[in-house]
Amino acid sequence: MSENSLLNVSEDSGLGKVEIAPEVIEVIAGIATTEVSGVSYTRGNFATGVVERLGKKSHGKGIKVELTETGVIIDVFVVIDYGTTIPDVAQKIQSNIRQALKNMTALDVNEVNVHVVGVQMEQPKEEQLETEK
Repeated sequence: MSENSLLNVSEDSGLGKVEIAPEVIEVIAGIATTEVSGVSYTRGNFATGVVERLGKKSHGKGIKVELTETGVIIDVFVVIDYGTTIPDVAQKIQSNIRQALKNMTALDVNEVNVHVVGVQMEQPKEEQLETEK
């Protein structure tokens, strides 16, 4: 990651400057990812799992943002639902993230890399479990 941890998005004007923290981009990309049908959840690390168990939702989990001299690179780590087409879901994730960031921050993203780290099998419904007992 570059030395500067904030992304300067404003042009030089007399009003001041606008900077966006990478955490904001992570949250926007995380919400855009979970909106795609076929995505079961995003994969975080151990710390985000502990924080979520304590009651705080982490929207940026499973998203890695890298600010380089050439632009913004986003890596998304997802678990998809069984039976969905991986290339279609990945393409929808990429376009949804690009569109959300363009609308909210006016940023053009260089890369959106989707890493499928697992497949979520269908969970048995509570009703089925009760009838089996």
